[in-house]
Amino acid sequence: MKENSTVLLFIDYETQPLAEFEAPVNFELDTRKLPDGKHTLRIVSKDPHGKEGLRIVPFEVKNGPAISIDGLHEHAIVDGIIPLMINAYSKGNQKKFMITGSETPKSIPSWMWILLIGFFAWALYYFATYISLNPA
Repeated sequence: MKENSTVLLFIDYETQPLAEFEAPVNFELDTRKLPDGKHTLRIVSKDPHGKEGLRIVPFEVKNGPAISIDGLHEHAIVDGIIPLMINAYSKGNQKKFMITGSETPKSIPSWMWILLIGFFAWALYYFATYISLNPA
């Protein structure tokens, strides 16, 4: 009689197991074979006495190029012409870092403009009061 539990791995709602092992197991799941989107890993374990345990782990695969968008967010209510900045970049082969296109340029946020204008206004005020107190 076996002393270890058997572990069966299923992806999504497949009827055939992806793999079958005796516990404990180390397993590498290759997500490159799965399409991008939401998936579930179903783990069924059977002990030597025939009792079954089940664990479902939802996960999302994003192997394709990442897409970022600036100027529009999900469920936004919009009107008129909307300027958008869209960038798509890949992770490469994960052995070599690709610097070109790996960062998404973003516009300067409005709070930064307010901070800059406030700083320059304060500097101009400071300079004007310094000149008026110390005439040349």
